[in-house]
Amino acid sequence: MNPMTKRRRRHTPEQIIRKLAEGHKLMAGGMTIEEVCRQFGIAESSWHRWLAQYGGMKADDAKRLKELETQNVRLKRIVADQALDIDMLKHLNDQKW
Repeated sequence: MNPMTKRRRRHTPEQIIRKLAEGHKLMAGGMTIEEVCRQFGIAESSWHRWLAQYGGMKADDAKRLKELETQNVRLKRIVADQALDIDMLKHLNDQKW
């Protein structure tokens, strides 16, 4: 298969954390980072990015982080809508009837 036509696969945070834990066990058993990455089918840069982002987390932590990020997006949208409403009301209030 041509590497340029390979589909990019997205990993869930839970999958990433599991692979990091498994990778650390494999490296403790003597494998190199290159071998671990080849076994998982990922680039070494992905391993280092995952380690920086999810290094000390457990699967439950990652799930909670995702929930908080989703909630944060929703709350930001609510605040933006309220700011628009306030701006519209100020504009209406400033008009001379």
